[in-house]
This record gives sequence, structure tokens and C-alpha cells, in this order.
Amino acid sequence: MQPSTRMRPFLGLAVLIGTVFAGGAVARVQDQCGPFTDVSPAFCPYVLEMFYLGITAGTSPTTYSPDNPVTRGQAAVFVSKGVNQSIGRSSRRAALGQWWTTTPHWADDLGVTDVGILPHFVACDGADVWVQKINTVDRVRASDGKLLETWTGLVNGSGVVSAMGRVFVPGDTNPARPQGGTNTGVLYMIDPSQPAGAATTVATGLSPGSHGIAFDGDRLWVTNFSGISIVTPGSTTPWPAVNVTTGFSTPLGIVFDGSSMWVTDPVAGSVFRLDANGAIVQTVQTGTPGFPVFDGENIWVPRVDSVYVVRAATGEIIATPTGNGLTNAYVAGFDGQRIAITNLQTDTISLFRAADASPIGSFSTGTGSQPIGVVSDGLNFWVALSGVGRLARF
Repeated sequence: MQPSTRMRPFLGLAVLIGTVFAGGAVARVQDQCGPFTDVSPAFCPYVLEMFYLGITAGTSPTTYSPDNPVTRGQAAVFVSKGVNQSIGRSSRRAALGQWWTTTPHWADDLGVTDVGILPHFVACDGADVWVQKINTVDRVRASDGKLLETWTGLVNGSGVVSAMGRVFVPGDTNPARPQGGTNTGVLYMIDPSQPAGAATTVATGLSPGSHGIAFDGDRLWVTNFSGISIVTPGSTTPWPAVNVTTGFSTPLGIVFDGSSMWVTDPVAGSVFRLDANGAIVQTVQTGTPGFPVFDGENIWVPRVDSVYVVRAATGEIIATPTGNGLTNAYVAGFDGQRIAITNLQTDTISLFRAADASPIGSFSTGTGSQPIGVVSDGLNFWVALSGVGRLARF
């Protein structure tokens, strides 16, 4: 059977993407095309390539609807998923053949870097991992884990983000860190191109008690005891900061999805979507959430003994995986394929596949290690082991 001379939109896109991944699939005659009963043998290999890669699920469990037109929105979804598959196949992990997921040998002093007292959160700029501690920030080379430099001069640092060629850490002015009084929040900046020294204060007047930080491509957002602070970079310092408290209890984690900021609030038992001014425009009830991560499509929100997977486009909770070692789940990280969740009080890490929220497994980080922050450099995960003063990779 030969394909119709008339272009079929659904099939045309399937042939295009299927050819990209299969190198040009060879048609074969069969009575049924996988689960689909309405696809001709000539197009079947291309459709099945799309189906088994997860790029399309068809229009029902048994139909692909090959003659239906494809909207621009559907085409964007197909192409986006196809690009994601291509990136996954050509990732650094694939190039180096590092497919293992076995327990790391941190107890044997392999894959660890001693960074000193109480490392908390970590960020990566593509070449180095930045380790935030209470009063200092360490720069660790991602290629070999060597501790390169340490910046000082911070007070009560909490959270770290790499943005605009700089590294930012929110903090306070009072080491005692009261939730009120004369204490105020500040924003520290590190210039990686300059010799290590004291971090520069670039913004003052933030609400006290910083918890987390995120960047939206234009401004820096900081969560704190009472709300959020939005800092706008400028040519002179201090940069202006706007504090927003309406609707918040005690914001904790914050992440940007390319369109909106999402803030977790454990006291409110919710995750909030914010507009450009920091106002709450959507509330997702999750119970006591921790520090989330965005995987390009979904927000992963650790929550005690489970994880809430929230569709960023709609705010819908699409999965709530449990088990797999999840206990006191705290911080989530994403490496392009896997989600890593640190379990602070039980000294473990839980791994999930980002594509379908299925469990990969969990492993111990060592008794008393207290894993907190986790980030990926595109190849390895890096975990701050606050209880033993180490940065560990796997």
C-alpha cells in the first residue's frame, strides 16, 4: 500500500520526526501498527517511532487519526518533545558513556570535596559549582571537584543562584537573625572573574530571614520570613528592592518556569504562582512543601514523604509519587533526565525519571550527612552534605 499523494498533516510530521531519530525507518507490512488500528503499513514505522519515544500517544488508546489536521499548538508539542529526545541522546552523559546509577562511593572518600562547616545550597554556572554556607561561598571545579576559591563577608547566607555572569546569595545584616527588629535582608554578589575576597552587597532593604533565590531573566527574587523581595539590577548600587507580603505565610523555595515564579509556603501548605509584581495568581494545595525544581514542563515539589508533580502550564497536580526512600523530602534537583530529592533527616537521596515520575531508586548519603542542596552540572548531580562539611557528586 502506498501513501496518499495528498499530504497528511499528522503523518507528515510523524515521518519527519521519525526519520530524524530512526535515520529513515524501513516500512514493513503488518496487520496492526502497534496499538493503532488506523495507520497504514507505509507509515507505521514512523508512527511507532513517535509512539515509543513518547512524542505522541495518539488520539485514543487504539487510534492515531492519521488524516486529522495538526494545529500549530500540537506541532509545537511534537517538535519540542522531539528536540528533548535529541538532546537526551546527544547529552554529555551519552558522549562519555556514563549510564550507571549505582550507589556512589562517598564513604570511601571518592567523589567528595571537603568544603567546611554547614554547606547548604548549591548552584552551577556550567563550569563550577558554587556552594553556599552561612558566611562564605566556595567555588568548586565541576570537572574534578577541586576546591578553587572561597568568598567571605556574608551574614546568614541562604540560597544561591548563578545569573548574568555573577553569583548571588541573599542574607541578613544581623548574625542573630531575628525575624524583626532592626535586622534587614541584603543581597550579596560575587564576580567569578575577580580574585576571591569579600562578597559585594548590591541590594539592601530586603525583608529579613532569606530562604531561597531565583532569577527570571531580568530580576532576582528572594523568599524570606514574611514574603518575597524583588530586586532589579541597575548601573549603581544599592539596587532597588520591592517587598511583597500579601497572601504569604512563610515562603521557602522559589523557582522560575520561563513564564511565572512559583513559591512554596510550608506554613500555608501551598505552592503559589506569582505574576510579574509578586501577587499570587494561583494556589496549589500540597501540604508542607520544600524547595522545588522545574524540569522544563513540570514543577517538582518535595513534600515530607512524597513529591507533588505540578504541570506548570495549568497548575494541575499530575502525579504524587511516594515510597522510593522519600522521608522528610527537602530539596529537588534536575539533570535533564532524572529528578533527585534530598531527604534531610534520613540521610538519603531519592531518584525519579522526570519523563513519567517513575522511581529509579534511593541510596544512603552516610549517617549524619544531612543532605540539603542538590544541583546538576549537566552530567553529575552535586549534593551539599551539611552534616559532614562535604560536597559530593554522582
